[in-house]
Amino acid sequence: MADMGGAEQRTTAQVVVTRLWNSRWLLATGIVAILTVYGFADMSFHVVLLACAVLLLAAAMLPAGVARQSAEDAAAIEAGGLQQLSGEYLAAAVADPLIIFDRAATIVHANAAAFAAFGGIAPGMSLSLKFRAPEMQALLDSILSGAASDVVEYTEKLPVERAYRVSASSVGHGTDLYVLVFKDQSEARRIDRMRADFIANASHELRTPLASISGFIETLRGPARNDPAAREQFLQIMHNQTGRMARLIDDLLSLSRLEMKPYLQPGTEVDLRQTLDSVIDSLGPLARENGVAIERDFAKGPLNVAGDRDELFQVFENLLENACKYGQSGGRVVVTIAHSDDGPEPGIDITIRDFGPGIPEEHIPRITERFYRVDVENSRTQKGTGLGLSIVKHILTRHNARLSIKSEVGNGAAFTVHLPVH
Repeated sequence: MADMGGAEQRTTAQVVVTRLWNSRWLLATGIVAILTVYGFADMSFHVVLLACAVLLLAAAMLPAGVARQSAEDAAAIEAGGLQQLSGEYLAAAVADPLIIFDRAATIVHANAAAFAAFGGIAPGMSLSLKFRAPEMQALLDSILSGAASDVVEYTEKLPVERAYRVSASSVGHGTDLYVLVFKDQSEARRIDRMRADFIANASHELRTPLASISGFIETLRGPARNDPAAREQFLQIMHNQTGRMARLIDDLLSLSRLEMKPYLQPGTEVDLRQTLDSVIDSLGPLARENGVAIERDFAKGPLNVAGDRDELFQVFENLLENACKYGQSGGRVVVTIAHSDDGPEPGIDITIRDFGPGIPEEHIPRITERFYRVDVENSRTQKGTGLGLSIVKHILTRHNARLSIKSEVGNGAAFTVHLPVH
């Protein structure tokens, strides 16, 4: 009995100590208040001791849970808020198409992204009838049979072909509900196709001059071994082909550098008047060789924009070089700089217009694609790589600028660069 009494006393003491500790800040505040009153009022010290004793007794009798009430209330509020969230709200927060279905493969709920992607779906509709592709049927059978989460590749043909990576999993335990999530892979697939096409085109463009060089080397080592005239002719052709490969590699490296740094560093200003003058001067020999006169029509006043001078030089050099090469039959090229208030923001328009044969309308939308040529033979004759306008497009994207092309067959072509002025 003595041991039980001692244990009860220890338990009571622990409870009192716990209550006093939980109320320590309340006690400290009360004692400070009592001492403050004692310091400013004419109060007996015995009264102060009595007030402190009453405060301690009150703290010891205070329930231990009161000190934690605010934390418990906060947890209860949070739990209540989570309980109020339904599956519909959670599904709506998912950006990808999401469909919740039951054991009968019947749609229970679909979020807005699913409605936008697949259209015509509604609660109560059978998933097996909506998605008839064999891979989707296999996915549904697998998850409904109790298998673990699974993933398949699925392509939606209409209204626009889209490629999805579809995952299926159960919702919780014992709910008899399942969820399909469609992750759109269309852009990644498009980039993969572009990369494969680019590698194939680059390989083809390099293989052609390499085959030519290899053939001439064999000829020089065999039948033309002792033919000085043929040797000189073949060496000149080989020199031209190696130059073409060098230009192609330079353009490929330029594209690679531009893709590695898609965003332009701000703060640099470019004088367009001075830049265009430099471009025209540098291409003067080419223009004279092709019998083309370059005319200037520059607006008055400052013509400054934010940008990278070397990259903009490359843009205008590409455009003016193309005008001199492919528009040489017109005899002249006009370079215009003008202020523009058209469009969403003011800017400066730089137009390079030739008076040559022009570009057929069906080619204009694709003319900035890599290795795309309107006239393959003419392009190779003019030592083009098929990458110049693609480089122009990348640089202008970095400068938040745009390129517009206007042309009529027989009336030349006009390439206009619109640079914003901030």
